[in-house]
Amino acid sequence: MSTVGINFGSATSGTGFDVTSTVTAILADQQAIETPWKTQLTTLQAQDAVFTTLGTDLSTLSTNLQALTDAEGVLAEKQGSSSDTNVIALTSASATAVAGSHTIVVNSLASTASDYSSEIANASDTLTGGITVNGTTLNVVAGTSDTLATFAAAINQASLGVSASVISDANGSRLSLVSNTSGAAGAITVTSTLEDSTTSTAIGFTESQLGANANITVDGLQLYPSSNTVTGAIPGVTFQLLSAAPTESVQIEVTNDNTAIETAVQSFVTAYNAVIADINGQEKNDSSGNPEPLFGNTTLSLIQTQLQGALFGGAASGSISNIAQLGLSVGDDGTLTFTSSTLDSALNSDFSDVQGYFQNTGSFGENFSNILNGTVSNGETSGGLGNQAPYGAVYLAEQQNSAQESELNTDISNEQATLATEQTTLTTELTTANQELQAIPEQLNEINEIYSAISGYNQNTGS
Repeated sequence: MSTVGINFGSATSGTGFDVTSTVTAILADQQAIETPWKTQLTTLQAQDAVFTTLGTDLSTLSTNLQALTDAEGVLAEKQGSSSDTNVIALTSASATAVAGSHTIVVNSLASTASDYSSEIANASDTLTGGITVNGTTLNVVAGTSDTLATFAAAINQASLGVSASVISDANGSRLSLVSNTSGAAGAITVTSTLEDSTTSTAIGFTESQLGANANITVDGLQLYPSSNTVTGAIPGVTFQLLSAAPTESVQIEVTNDNTAIETAVQSFVTAYNAVIADINGQEKNDSSGNPEPLFGNTTLSLIQTQLQGALFGGAASGSISNIAQLGLSVGDDGTLTFTSSTLDSALNSDFSDVQGYFQNTGSFGENFSNILNGTVSNGETSGGLGNQAPYGAVYLAEQQNSAQESELNTDISNEQATLATEQTTLTTELTTANQELQAIPEQLNEINEIYSAISGYNQNTGS
């Protein structure tokens, strides 16, 4: 430990010394004990930043892989087409749909029952009486539902199985009733005692459209859907009937969505390469020649080894036994390259085998998922105390760093508290000493004055 000197010139000068700088100099040596702690803390925090990025990228990789391993994910998605979109439009094809071709003939469309009233010249005329729809009667209430508009609103509120509205043209205004149920099951029976009280004219109803089921054949089977939106005729497929064409056979093609699958695989590759870039980026020195924060880190080496092994693990699925058959190849730097045309060919020739390679028990997909779970898991429970997920390598490394950082921060805080106390004590003691030094000239002057008074000798004049 170095020695701190106090420079105050001549003891009789009264100049004293700088207390603050002197205390700082005395404590400087003691503060040096914190330097290695702070250096280690900085190193750990730099490692934390890399682990955070790595953990995020591993989680992204896990999410992107799950799109391929999920039984209801992208490999279950279907797309479809219609040979005549003027007759049939394909609305959706769900995961339960099976790839294949279907022939549909639309003999007639479904229709929804509707009735309309006779017109009245003035829509604001008051009404009396009521209507009975499918056996349920609703009467006009004076002052609240006694115009066409307010009575239509009352019908809609009454849940009579129809939707009411007022339709106006050059001839006047009518009350329109449309069934809430399409097809034959939505038939409407209406009896009316309505009357325009202004003109004393009875208001009757006319059937404008009969509710009827559609008539179609699907792969030779006659079906009568109640709606022009048809579900269930082809499992997992919904299509819309747009026009009747009894003499035309419309072809519906349900296919696997190769484009979506290839996009998902490309996302997996991009996420995998991001993780490898994280790892490769730590295997060198920075621009200043210093090792990167995780250079030579055993956790990083473990993850790298596991990921590389995962690319070649898992059981075969039929004709698919390795990632090369899916268009994936590994470069010298460990990153993946994807050739979509190779995967497209495999999907067209061996779709179920490709699906199994990602989703079967013991498959490539399941094996890779298990490895990823072992790298990023934070130990949260999944279903109770007996089903606690394993702690992942990244999580454990972060926890170990966190524990060390906590100890270092405690040591630094304790040392700073000690120094603060010592600084207060030194400042008090040296301030007192400095005051005494600054008072010496005055004290000497007082002594001289006493001596002069006693001896008669005046130091200032020398006589």
